[in-house]
Amino acid sequence: MSIRAPIRRYILENFLFTDDEARLRDDASFLEEGIVDSTGVLELVMFVEETFGIEVPDEEILPENFDSVERLTRYVEAKLREPVFTMAETVLAW
Repeated sequence: MSIRAPIRRYILENFLFTDDEARLRDDASFLEEGIVDSTGVLELVMFVEETFGIEVPDEEILPENFDSVERLTRYVEAKLREPVFTMAETVLAW
């Protein structure tokens, strides 16, 4: 599954209100370019959690993870590589 494509599409449609791919560089800072504000970051978190089935802890909502298509793609890829433990595995390990 492509991760970059749905992220780009979401930013273009929901923040730039366009489908023109040329309007968004993958390395463009959402905050510096005025693409996403603080409320928009929360929308991005919800989008990522719902679209990719991952949980984003508050301490990971940082510019390093959420300030460009490139950074957000890298963050989601890393989260998807993390091992998932069931409750039973967690209890047994404890």
